[in-house]
Amino acid sequence: MNNSYYYHQIDPIAFSVGGFGIYWYSLMYLVAFGLFWLLGRIRAGRDDAPLKPDQVSDLLFWGVVGVVAGGRIGYVLFYGLSDLMADPLLLFRLRDGGMSFHGGLIGVLVVIWVYGRHLGCGFLRLGDFIAPLVPPGLAAGRIGNFIGGELWGRPTDVPWAVIFPDSIERGGRWSEALYQQYLAGALDEYARHPSQLYQAALEGLLLFVVLWWYSSRPRPVGAVSGFFVAGYGVLRFTAEFFREPDAHLGFVALDWLTMGQLLSLPMILGGAALMAWSYAKRKPA
Repeated sequence: MNNSYYYHQIDPIAFSVGGFGIYWYSLMYLVAFGLFWLLGRIRAGRDDAPLKPDQVSDLLFWGVVGVVAGGRIGYVLFYGLSDLMADPLLLFRLRDGGMSFHGGLIGVLVVIWVYGRHLGCGFLRLGDFIAPLVPPGLAAGRIGNFIGGELWGRPTDVPWAVIFPDSIERGGRWSEALYQQYLAGALDEYARHPSQLYQAALEGLLLFVVLWWYSSRPRPVGAVSGFFVAGYGVLRFTAEFFREPDAHLGFVALDWLTMGQLLSLPMILGGAALMAWSYAKRKPA
């Protein structure tokens, strides 16, 4: 046996109930929402919190609505507009997959604006409360991507590279012929970066640790939100260098810029500008 790399063959279905498969990716959403609720109640116990612990559940509910609606609409607009024009019902086929972080962010921003007015605390103050709660959910989502064998990275020969059989042929993870080639060491050229795990570590764990520390002391209103937006943009832009561009889009400019990087640029600039504005105003949280 001459297989150098890990062969991804994880079943995306965690278990079945009444013949209906429960996907790992769906469970990761539950993990993300659970972490948001738990960390939110911890932050809501602070004296400077804009809401009480028992209000976190309501915030989470509307946040879920914003994430799912915005994420789906953003995906079909940013990554599949031509398909949507040909088949408008594509927007509602959630089981076909496809969620955009940038679209989900827009959906959440709408929720923050509406719910912030409801609480009377304003958009930025509620955004500062929510920002540190988001990265753990992003990490869970990227781990779900890895388990599902989707959004794989670019070809590489690093020792921790992974062979994603679905990147070789559709349904490849269940192909006995492909597996036998793997055992014979004939698929090493298809090894790829596990970029989903890179993103989980960067946009999830690292961003959470730094942002939680940064928000542990009072900051000017808007500073924590700006830090999150700019920080995510920088880390996503970096991770995209290891992630395979969407097949139907490829590089969108300069023969290296991906759609994910293009959408991250305004986040970096906007987040940095918001931080600069918040410190200039120096309005305490």
